[in-house]
Amino acid sequence: MLNAFQQTEALRAAIDLDVFTALSDGPLDATRLAKRIGAAPKGARVLCDYLAIAGLLNKDKDQYSLTPEAQMFLSKKSPAYIGSATQFMCSDYHLRNFSQLTEAVRRGGCAVEDSSTAPENPMWVNFARGMAPLRVPAAEFIAKLVGADQQKPMKVLDIAASHGLFGITIAKSNAKAEIVAVDWRPVLEVAKENAAKAGVQNRYKTIAGSAFDADFGSGYDVALVTAFLHHFDVATNEKFLRKIHGALKPGGVVATLEFVPNEDRITPPHAAGFALIMLSNTASGDAYTFRELDQMFRNAGFGPSELHNNPNSIDQVIITKK
Repeated sequence: MLNAFQQTEALRAAIDLDVFTALSDGPLDATRLAKRIGAAPKGARVLCDYLAIAGLLNKDKDQYSLTPEAQMFLSKKSPAYIGSATQFMCSDYHLRNFSQLTEAVRRGGCAVEDSSTAPENPMWVNFARGMAPLRVPAAEFIAKLVGADQQKPMKVLDIAASHGLFGITIAKSNAKAEIVAVDWRPVLEVAKENAAKAGVQNRYKTIAGSAFDADFGSGYDVALVTAFLHHFDVATNEKFLRKIHGALKPGGVVATLEFVPNEDRITPPHAAGFALIMLSNTASGDAYTFRELDQMFRNAGFGPSELHNNPNSIDQVIITKK
């Protein structure tokens, strides 16, 4: 654990230097690779040996090549490239907050003033630009759960839309779906760019501002609450969910994406461990169990919730009807 940061920085350095993209056309030795990436031969050799130890590269004599996983996810030539996530997950903001974890434990919340829930926090632009590739499986899963493939008219409210991928995926699946995305104005510029790239910009509207203060309007068939509730305490979430309840049509559906730990709060590891991220980055956020989330929705006037596990993602989807 004390040395784990070395793996993070080795991966980040390889992504920054485009090591994986340089190797995507075939094996190279350290000298030829160094010329491609603008590095010293020794530096390229040591880094690539470490990446081979970590299982991201193969080494045959002095030749380095990509493993299937690296070819799929770490080469910019792959449509499944996820290297852009480093600009958020390895950002100075996250590293700084975790460096203050001792104080966060003492306080029970973020030890720095500009927590992730601070208004207009610029970190969310980095999130929007970097994290979209990681959300594809969850976005496709949610689109199926809310019936986007049925091609019925659908008005969708996308809360804290970020990159916009969740609403955009529904719009791509259903030509009759209209999306209204809510987020901070600079973040929505990223979402609008992505909507234009997907060809759904004519059915993609935005509302700039805080999700707690903005006027959503009404008459929505679906509300998307993705990676949002974990930032806040129970009382704040229940108040927010009552606002969502008022924006939905009778029978409307909320699709909530969350890391949902089991009642023991230590399994499954990724979902349970997410609580530590919330401790270091928010004033009062947490990783909530399904029982806690279901109770929040019931207290806000909704019916019972259903938990859905996506086999292609480490987070879960909760479906709740008005």
